[in-house]
Amino acid sequence: MKINWRKVNNVLHRDVGYFFFGMCIIYAISGIALNHISDWDPNYIIENKSVQVDPESVNSSMTGEQVKAMLSQLDVEKKIKKHYYPNPQTLKVFLNGGSLTLNVQSGNGFLETVDRRPILFEVNYLHYNHTKFLWTWFSDIFAVALILLSFTGLFVLKGKKSFKRRGVWFVAVGIIIPLGFLLVYL
Repeated sequence: MKINWRKVNNVLHRDVGYFFFGMCIIYAISGIALNHISDWDPNYIIENKSVQVDPESVNSSMTGEQVKAMLSQLDVEKKIKKHYYPNPQTLKVFLNGGSLTLNVQSGNGFLETVDRRPILFEVNYLHYNHTKFLWTWFSDIFAVALILLSFTGLFVLKGKKSFKRRGVWFVAVGIIIPLGFLLVYL
């Protein structure tokens, strides 16, 4: 019995591609986000703003409940982790997802909030491989599958649009471009 290698190639390319579709999307989205890490934080939304509270509601010996009541003036609903006074004029409040620095005499302050970016945080978490062990194995299998998809993709089409006629030029340019960047940047 003769094996039809083209059919095996196409079935393998199709089915492996279907199976790893989600992983391709995860790594592509995360890769784009991480490419621009110097322009923005792909994992967190960080907001900084100046705030003002009633100076009468602030003093240099506030309890946790008093700090919580003062934060409600600012519509801050984040849980307080800790507060302290680095000096007699300054109140520092650490929040789950941010912090507040406040001048106790004037009531002027600076609020920083930190929230996870929806979707991007999760895909970057997977891309960074924080989970280890089983995810590492699955990621390694995905990497091998990408190599397999690359090679099987070369032989899907036949005729004028085949690898031998047209694809070889695209493959050559696709290899030359990264090599060119390596020569420029290394």
